[in-house]
Amino acid sequence: MGFLDWITGKVECPRCGTGGAKKINGKIYCTNPTCSNFSKSMGKGETTSASVSITLTQTCTSTADSFAGSTAFVPPGSFAIRYRDFRGKSRTFVALVASAQRKKNHIRVVVAPKGARIVLSRERVLNLDEVDAAFAQRIEPGQDWPTPRERHVMTYHKKRHSTSPLYESIRSRYPNW
Repeated sequence: MGFLDWITGKVECPRCGTGGAKKINGKIYCTNPTCSNFSKSMGKGETTSASVSITLTQTCTSTADSFAGSTAFVPPGSFAIRYRDFRGKSRTFVALVASAQRKKNHIRVVVAPKGARIVLSRERVLNLDEVDAAFAQRIEPGQDWPTPRERHVMTYHKKRHSTSPLYESIRSRYPNW
């Protein structure tokens, strides 16, 4: 929120917390397309982010019972994550496949509507099998994992954008690494 937003009537939406909502004649008009106070007259429409090439939508649900009958719109190149937060509230996020990363017991993804990067605990993901299947596979099925030395060489050259004959021979065996 800007310093002089109180002059123009811009406030924070009480329902979703998005900044830039306008209060006109006691009624609040929000710029967030997923909010119930959303108004097309605010001029934002669908939100896009520079880091996300596809505009996604987020579907939030408050109970686990509604998962059985709900189907979230999932655009191509994305997948749905059903998640139960620490309060016990169930939510469905639509995430971009290209942004998915696994870090130990957590999943990092870019979700809609703003293209925000969030971190989710794998223990609380309700459809973990589907989420794991959406990740890019680093090795072919039945193939052995690279040795620690091979991983070290691949990581070294990948970070520095360099190459060597040893690196090229290892990359030919693990093209998706």
